[in-house]
Amino acid sequence: QVQLVESGGGLVQAGGSLRLSCAASGRTFSSYAMGWFRQAPGKEREFVAAISWSHYTYYADSVKGRFTISRDNAKNTVYLQMNSLKPEDTAVYYCAADPVWGAVVAGNQKLDYWGQGTQVTVSS
Repeated sequence: QVQLVESGGGLVQAGGSLRLSCAASGRTFSSYAMGWFRQAPGKEREFVAAISWSHYTYYADSVKGRFTISRDNAKNTVYLQMNSLKPEDTAVYYCAADPVWGAVVAGNQKLDYWGQGTQVTVSS
């Protein structure tokens, strides 16, 4: 059974940092594009960041310069380092995987695999 399991969410004050992890199991994702998405209350799920199999990265404008996506293919894990957090970053964060890079960066909601999400709350 293929699973993506996020961890690392929590409550943090504005200006603080968190590091999210997404551990994959059930298959190897080294050739997949991996992405992070988020959904705030009352809003649609939106694209945050993506990383290709070759470690090329792409970010939403709202997080550029503050968030860093990375991956460790040996551990089948992708990370999201979030710095200078703002209250508007509060959301459930999901990781996703798909063999098509363009689908991930386009924010396609029908990607092959999704995690269950982890809550990030930033207090002002």
